[in-house]
Amino acid sequence: MRLYLASTSPARRQLLRQAGIEPLLVAPGVDEEAAVAEHEAEHGPLAPRELVQLLAQRKAEAIIGRDVDGAPIDGLILGGDSAFLVDGVLHGKPHRPDVARERWAGQNGRSGVLWSGHWVIDHRGGAVRGSVGRPASAVVEFAELDDAEIDAYIATGEPLAVAGAFTVDSLGGPFIRSVDGDPSTVVGLSLSTLRDLVRELGVAWIDLWDLGTS
Repeated sequence: MRLYLASTSPARRQLLRQAGIEPLLVAPGVDEEAAVAEHEAEHGPLAPRELVQLLAQRKAEAIIGRDVDGAPIDGLILGGDSAFLVDGVLHGKPHRPDVARERWAGQNGRSGVLWSGHWVIDHRGGAVRGSVGRPASAVVEFAELDDAEIDAYIATGEPLAVAGAFTVDSLGGPFIRSVDGDPSTVVGLSLSTLRDLVRELGVAWIDLWDLGTS
């Protein structure tokens, strides 16, 4: 059974590999800002859990009908999205050093909630047979960093491409005091939530294992 990951996130790919799954990565090409703006114009503001779910679903649906490695998609499609909530403000990827520095000024020595959305489409046999989704969250408590640590961390470039401007599984790990919730949620997707969704679609989690290549 193949799992198609509608993402180019190295962190999500590595997380799945560590869990015994070798995903096929497909860039979804979704304009996230446009998708959110369109939805909010029609339905009103999105809560954090709703926002990550909307984008996870859009990403998964974006790759339906595509060929991967010269063949139609035959398996499960996974879309995911993450955002970090601090003081009622939702943060995605900072992209720029000045934005990352501003984020750290607001979260240094404090805590926030990392939200991850999940959307799984059953595309076995080359057709959509069903889909399920669910958000997950984890509370992240930060250590107190000095200015030199913040500047050095931002200079590595790592915080620029991740929600909340931090990682828990790489250089940012020592700056995290605790995680309350599924730790994999902070990496980009909750493995326990994904397992539940896969089982809801009638697929055994162990059928996704690809232990010969992961």
